[in-house]
Amino acid sequence: MYLMRIGAVGAEKPVARIDDETYVDLSDIVTDFDEAFFGSGGLDRVRPVVAERAAAGQLSRFAGERIGAPIARPHQILCIGLNYRDHAAESGMAVPDEPILFTKSPNTLVGPNDDVRIPRGSTKPDWEVELGIVIGRRTSYLDSVDEARDAIAGYLVVNDVSERAFQLERGGQWAKGKSAETFNPAGPWLATTDEIDDVLALDMWLDVNGVRRQTGNTKTMVFDPYVIVHYLSQFLVLEPGDLINTGTPPGVGMGFTPPVWLRPGDVMELGIRQLGTQRQRVVAPR
Repeated sequence: MYLMRIGAVGAEKPVARIDDETYVDLSDIVTDFDEAFFGSGGLDRVRPVVAERAAAGQLSRFAGERIGAPIARPHQILCIGLNYRDHAAESGMAVPDEPILFTKSPNTLVGPNDDVRIPRGSTKPDWEVELGIVIGRRTSYLDSVDEARDAIAGYLVVNDVSERAFQLERGGQWAKGKSAETFNPAGPWLATTDEIDDVLALDMWLDVNGVRRQTGNTKTMVFDPYVIVHYLSQFLVLEPGDLINTGTPPGVGMGFTPPVWLRPGDVMELGIRQLGTQRQRVVAPR
């Protein structure tokens, strides 16, 4: 299934995408794609409903509605840093021996085509196309990497927008450069795991103002999604609906000579094969 949320901010409707033109409305049986939904076996509950309604022709047509993030605000957004060898090299940092963990505020989550707002005092705003993981059940202390497969509900595109001066030059935790409002566009859809043949063979890309900046593939991850989920489960409890951003390939703004930073009026376009595309306009601080 491909789960989406469409509609105005705060009034998104849960649907299942059938194709680019049609969807199955699930708002009569699902309140939202949130912690309660994933934690109560929601995916298994709606799968036959989607199949039955699609077979019966009970379809609605997209009509230009806003696309929200495909999950409601999660309990937490966890992020893995320097998880592509070539990105670590362009950042001038060593490839980590263990996953680097940082967090983003959950209220950074926005839709895939919503504006990205530069924060006050920002001098080095940057982009990062990433594969996102959504957790499907309460998970802790997994005994093996293989067990992590059953803990994952699905995958989505995320843009881990960053402010490098806040992140790297202001001391303390990376979260300061990661948690400004609008800094986590997600979607357009959540693809359940059965829809992805090989999560370690997904092409990914990002353009700024029509210029290709990032080109990568999930096969070059240092730590794959299953290793990440198993690893994190040893340190904290993963809740249903939690989002994990898994790192970015090379081509971020700080990796260029001279660096290239986002400015108001810029347009970011990005995507991952099988997971759809995003488009964000960069706007000035409020």
